Amino acid sequence: MKLYRYIYLAIAVIILASCESTPKSQPDAIPATPLQKTVMLDNNFKIASSQTLYVPVYSHIYHHNRQEIFELAVTLSIRNTDLTNPIIITSVRYYNSEGKLVKQYLERPIQLDALASTDFFINRNDSSGGLGANFIVEWVAQTEISEPIVEAVMIGTDFQQGISFISPGRVIKSQNNDKRSPLK
Repeated sequence: MKLYRYIYLAIAVIILASCESTPKSQPDAIPATPLQKTVMLDNNFKIASSQTLYVPVYSHIYHHNRQEIFELAVTLSIRNTDLTNPIIITSVRYYNSEGKLVKQYLERPIQLDALASTDFFINRNDSSGGLGANFIVEWVAQTEISEPIVEAVMIGTDFQQGISFISPGRVIKSQNNDKRSPLK
């Protein structure tokens, strides 16, 4: 009988030794991608349309009668829906629940070509935004274009539970000029 115990113990050790653990730390923001072409805007740049969007995001949600926090990772997605024209993303800012700026994501404006997209990531362990966090995204274009889709995807998993949902951006300021005014 003792021989079977040693065999079971050896099998358990082999199984446990073969399991890989995945590191939990991830970068706070994903590095710039080749799709993120930085551009310089000068006084000759004429704006035909622009928007400022508010995107609500959640770094966590409550569960079990608000006694426990379920942490969430956030991906902000910006998609140019225009078939032929680029847009310029001039600003992506992340604010916390108190309305204080937490992070400015762009040092310089970036161009999104027709049908291109880009994204920005907040690590699940980053609770600096709080429950009422948000992004403010600003874009401009030199021609009339179809509006981009700007939304956040929140996802979290613990043990055998998982949750994911999206939060669409809302236009809080818009400009459409037939005369194309210069950048201010």
